[in-house]
Amino acid sequence: MIEKKYSPAKQEQGDPSLVFGKKNYQLLLIAIGIVVVGFILMMGTTDIYDFRKTLLAPMVVLAGFAFGVYAILKR
Repeated sequence: MIEKKYSPAKQEQGDPSLVFGKKNYQLLLIAIGIVVVGFILMMGTTDIYDFRKTLLAPMVVLAGFAFGVYAILKR
């Protein structure tokens, strides 16, 4: 009988010590930048109920977190 030899699944080329690829790390840095911009939008001494602080900045922060999740899950 012929025996089948199983080989391990192919892994992406690159540094084997890194969990993600280069593109994933670049996207994660962009996501961190978006979150930081959102928190900067929340700062200031203007009215606490300003449109920028109550609606725009939290949406930017959430978009940054969503982009971070995308960056982690991207293959």
